[in-house]
This record gives sequence, C-alpha cells and structure tokens, in this order.
Amino acid sequence: MTLRTAKRSLQSSAGDAQKQAALRYILDAWEEALHDGIEPEMLANAALYAALADLVDVYGEDAVAKMTSGLSRRIQHGEFTLRRTAQ
Repeated sequence: MTLRTAKRSLQSSAGDAQKQAALRYILDAWEEALHDGIEPEMLANAALYAALADLVDVYGEDAVAKMTSGLSRRIQHGEFTLRRTAQ
C-alpha cells in the first residue's frame, strides 16, 4: 500500500476513530521519514521492531508469538502484497 492509497483508505473507511488516528500518525511519520531520505525498507524494519516490542511489553512473549504465528501463511497467500505481478 502506498501512502496515498493508505490515506485514501483511511478517509473512506468507517472503522474505529482511534485506530484511524493511530494510522494517520504512523503514515505522517512515515512520509516525513521518506522525505528526510530514510529508505522504506529501514522504516518497515524499524516499525515492525517497535510494534512487536510494544506488543510483547503489553501482552508477553507467548501471546505475541501465538498472534504472529500465522503471519508466514498470510504473507505467502498475498494478504500483504500490494502490487501483484502476472506470471
């Protein structure tokens, strides 16, 4: 998802206001970091680390390990793929 697409999705979704606000903060910070020359891959790794560390702090290692155990399958099934290539 590009920043533009995410922001459009954010505007059109009828989800929880606090989740929308949280995403808006993340997207704004992401955009600012890109503007400052930080590579998207570095941002993604830092964001994943920060998110997982915070979740572990709140819920503990076992709960987060269980929650993330299905990520591999979801990734392989294209759930997080934004641009699909024809094969």
